[in-house]
This record gives sequence, structure tokens and C-alpha cells, in this order.
Amino acid sequence: MKKSIRFKGRLRNFIFAPMFLTILLILMNIPLYLYRWESGMAVSVFTVIYFLVVTMSYQRNKAVFANELINFAVQYGTVQKKLLNELDIAYAIIDYDGKILWVNDKFTEITGKDKGYHRSVTSLFSHITREVIQKNKDDCQLHVDWGEYDFRALLRRIEFSGISTDNPLVSMEGSEEYLTALYLYDETQLNKYIRENDDQKLVAALVYIDNYEEAFNSIEDVKRSLLAALIDRKINKYFINIDGLVRKIEKDKYFVVFRYIYLSQLEEDKYSLLEEVKTVKVGNEMAVTLSIGIGSKGDTYNQSYDYARMAIDLALGRGGDQVVVKEGERVTYFGGSSKQVDKNTRVKARVKAHALREMIESRGHVIVMGHHIADVDSFGAAIGVYCAGRVLGKRVQIVINEVTTSLRPLKDNFTEENGYEPDMFIDSETAIEETNNNTLVMVVDTNRPNYTDCPEILKKTKSIVVFDHHRHGSEVVENPILSYIEPYASSTCEMIAEVLQYFTENIRLAPCEADAIYAGILIDTNNFMQKTGVRTFEAAAYLRRCGAEVIRVRKMLRNDMADYKARAEVMRYAEVYRGAFAISVCPARKVESPTVVSAQSANELLNITGIKASFVLTEYQNKIYISSRSIDEINVQQIMERLGGGGHASIAGAQLADCNVEEAKYRVREIIDELIEKGEIEQ
Repeated sequence: MKKSIRFKGRLRNFIFAPMFLTILLILMNIPLYLYRWESGMAVSVFTVIYFLVVTMSYQRNKAVFANELINFAVQYGTVQKKLLNELDIAYAIIDYDGKILWVNDKFTEITGKDKGYHRSVTSLFSHITREVIQKNKDDCQLHVDWGEYDFRALLRRIEFSGISTDNPLVSMEGSEEYLTALYLYDETQLNKYIRENDDQKLVAALVYIDNYEEAFNSIEDVKRSLLAALIDRKINKYFINIDGLVRKIEKDKYFVVFRYIYLSQLEEDKYSLLEEVKTVKVGNEMAVTLSIGIGSKGDTYNQSYDYARMAIDLALGRGGDQVVVKEGERVTYFGGSSKQVDKNTRVKARVKAHALREMIESRGHVIVMGHHIADVDSFGAAIGVYCAGRVLGKRVQIVINEVTTSLRPLKDNFTEENGYEPDMFIDSETAIEETNNNTLVMVVDTNRPNYTDCPEILKKTKSIVVFDHHRHGSEVVENPILSYIEPYASSTCEMIAEVLQYFTENIRLAPCEADAIYAGILIDTNNFMQKTGVRTFEAAAYLRRCGAEVIRVRKMLRNDMADYKARAEVMRYAEVYRGAFAISVCPARKVESPTVVSAQSANELLNITGIKASFVLTEYQNKIYISSRSIDEINVQQIMERLGGGGHASIAGAQLADCNVEEAKYRVREIIDELIEKGEIEQ
């Protein structure tokens, strides 16, 4: 049985409106019968004739009307499809699993895939994966490449709930699937102009001669002008090759401006100026070294210059002879592999001592803290600050959360029975309660806020002082009122010993206090065998005059049997990688302070013939601690920096929280391979 055509909705109401008027005419006719019978009959006859005419007209034109509607719909759909197919934006329909269902002509023109291509969209654009399509409920935008084109891809869901359920061809009730519309907006030209604009931006750079006084004092007066001229020529020639502008602002400082497009060229060249300047010889015994700070991607020229100043401060704080590039928040290091020069002048130590005295005198309370899991160096430095505060009559407290086996014999000397305050040593919770705006917080043996024993107190006061001998990293304590960071120093205890000599004339150290500071120097220099200079021995001599006893310190630094056995395990199972790198694991079981034992083991591994660097890993407190050591050929600090750590060229370390021991060993080997391939490590 053939079904008749039926209209629904507003269209039906519109078509049947004339028939509905018949009801209105009947209602109007009733009062006419009451008023005059003849008039009522006349209107009734008219109503019947009207109804018959309207009904016949509907039946006769129904098929024609429906046909016209269908033709309009077809033409409208054809126009829509034609417009979509000829749209100047690449467009595609993708199903729930990422399969391409339909593409327009522009999509075909760009990708070369016709409308019969029904494979996964991931085969064309690797960034548009099935997970991306299914996880993003709202519009998702990402950047994709196709050949020479750069596109901004927009993924928009087409829910099946928007499709009429009356459609006999589609039945998706209760389905969680959907279609996705993919739009590809061509941003090739836009990105090209953005890159060209960025390439033309100016980059500010500061070039400092690290050892100007030392190098020039080592030659005759008549040759000094020649040496200065040769250095000027090297610097000017290097930057003129990249169309740079060089201006000498002081006898040992230069200001340079060049375009950003040349920055990558300098990086590929590995800033050969650092090595070229070292070749300048006119009788000077000491090679000239440079530090370069580069600032770019600032919103203004002044901001780029500020970035350059921050970069040069980082370069100098890390020991000089290197380049630091600061691009916004991103900091990159180059060079820094040469041995740092030990400066014999004590002028800086004297200036810092007087400044520290003024800081302590102007504050009512001093809190000293070192790095997490304090070692002998940080403890000895804290004791030195305690002595300085005691001379000025200030209350000084030391933050220590965990006492290691190597630290306990030293700490046991500072008791109430020996005349020290019961609250001399406090934990983090007490430090937070004690800190206020009138508190001077002094950080020793680290310059990273997250490495300190209590980072929270750094936010509770604006009076912060930093004393450290480690090289600067990208993360440093912000806005200290006094910062004394000297990478050339063997230890923080050496720096503190120098400062105490200029702090005041009547300062006196008790033997146990001198022992603690002396022990810090002894440990960090590996019994005066590493990173030892003239000033190291002078500091040790000063402490010896204050009552430090070598034999007494040696007894306090002895290890127990468990630690000795752990070191033996490290030596026994050490792996020699690439014939020159010793990698081993320190067992944490039955060892009270595995991080201390791993550092000691790393030193002992260097006694093996042919070993240039050692790496000892240990798992402690849900982290992997890495202690690295070298004698002179390998800069282990560069390796540890790539793992988020730092230190010195011969002594460095890192902490990893996102891996296990085997993964950490793999990452160390991977970095060694990378540096060897780049030529930064020679075998």
C-alpha cells in the first residue's frame, strides 16, 4: 500500500491554514442565523463552497508543492556541498577512530590524497593521533607540517545528537561516537614573516675579560698596549663577521649588538672566540679568558640588555671562560671547561667581610642553613657564621634536619655542657616559626633555593645572604642583599675562614669550632689533593693557629664498618664505561648515610689507573643521588648540569626523582656518549 505524502511542523500548519479558516467562518455564521435566517443560509453556502475549493486545490497541488520543496532542498544541498567542496580552507571529515571519510578539493590539492583516501589521518599528520581526537571534547588546535607548509589544525566535534533521529538512514541513539571536522589553516606565510621579524631583532651582549689584571701584570709595561690591541682586534673581528657593533665601555669590558639571526651561527661555531683569545701571546704567562653574556627575546631593548647583564653575572659566578645565553626564561651554557684561575687577592674577601658585619649588626636574629642532607662543608661554614654572630652579640641558629654519620662526631661537640645554647640547632618547623622581617637568613654551601634545608623561610624575610663555592645554575636564590659566590674556592669553609680574618680584630675560635671549619676544607679537597690553591693552605694555617688539630679531625671523620663495607661493594661492582668512566652503585641497606658513602666511593674510584671520571649512584629517600668526581681531564659539572645538578669541574652531583637506578645509569652513559660525539669530551 502506497503511503501518501504528509507534511509536518510549521510547513503543515502553513499549508492547512486556509482549511482552518472554515472553522472560523462557521463560528461567525452562528450569530447570523439568530439575527436573520436568510443571511445565515447564504454564508453557510459560501462556507461549503469555500471548503470544497480549498480541499480540491490542496489535493491537486499537493504533489506539485512537494516536488518543488524537494527540488529546492536538492538544489540547496548541492549549493552547500559545492561551496564546501570549493572552500579555500582544507577540510576533512574524520570518524571516531581517526579514519578519513571525506575531503574537499583544497585538502586534496595540499596533500595529494583524493576523495577515495580512507586511511587514518595519522598517516598524513603524525601529531593528529587517535588519542587527540577522542580526548578533546572542546575545539582542539595544534600546529602540523606538510612539506613546506605550516598549518594550524582545528579539530571540532560533530555530535550525532545534532542529526535528526527521524532520518531513516541514520540511527545513532545511545551511541557515544561522533564525527570530527578537520580544518587546516595555512600559516606558512604568517610564520615566515614572524621568523623574519624575530631574526631582525637586536641581541645585546656583554664581553668581559676575566683575568685582565693578572694577565697584564705578568708582562712588561711596553707590551701591555700591544696585548690590549690584539685582544680588541680579536673581539672586533669576530663580531664584525656577523655584522655586529662592538663598543669598548671599560678597559676590560665590551658591549656588543647584533641581529638574532646570527645567534644560531655563533652556537654552531661553539663561540670559538673563547679559544681564539687564549692564543694571544706577547710574553704573558697567563692565557687571557673571556666571559660572554647574551640576552635576547626581550620585549624591549632594555629588557634584552637586562637579560645580558643577568647572563654575564651567571658566567662570572660559574667561574668565567664561558658563554651564557639568556633567551627569556631559557638559559643555555657554552664552554666553561677550562680550569678556574685561583685569585691571590683577598680584597673581595675583606669587602664581603665588612658588608656581612653590617648586615648582622642591623638584624636582631640570624638563621644559617646549608643544603639538604648537610655535609661537613656546609656544617663547618654554618659554625663559622655562628662565631661571627656571637662576637657581635647576636643570636644565631643553625637549621639541620638530618644528621649524617660523618656529621654526628662534629655536632656532638656543640652541647650545653660545652657552653652552647640548647636551641643552637633547630629543624625546619622551628625555623619557620622563628623567621620574621628582622631575621637575617644566611645560605651556605648552595645557591639553589630548592636545595636548602628549609626553602620556606626564604619567602618570609627580605634579608638573605648567600655564601657558596658552587657555580651558578639557572635557579638561584632571588634578590639576596649580599652574595659571595666564588667557584675558584675549594670549599665554603675556606671562604668563611677568610672572612673571619677580616670580620673583626678580637674574634676567637674555640678548638671544636676551628676543627669543624678545618674538616670542611679537608673533605672538599679530598685531603688537600683536589682543587687546592694558595689561599686554601692559608685558610688552613689560620684555623691551625686558632686551635684546629689535624689528628683530632681525622679521628672524627673516620667511618664505621658498615660504611667501609659499602665502599668495598662499590669498588667491587664498578663498571668501566668506554675505558675511562667508572660507574657504580652504593648500597643503601644497612648504611645510615648512603649519600656520604657514595661521595667517598667516587673519590676512591679515581685511584684506579685509567679512570678519568667516576659516578656513584645511590637510592635514598625516594631519589637517586649521583656523586661524580674527576681529576683534571673531564668536566663532570657539565655532565651533572644536564641531569639538573651542578657543582665544580672535578666535583659535582645531581638528584633524580623520576627514575630508578638502572634508568639513571643509562642517562649518565647517554650524556657521556653525547658529549664525546660533540667533541666536548676527548677520549
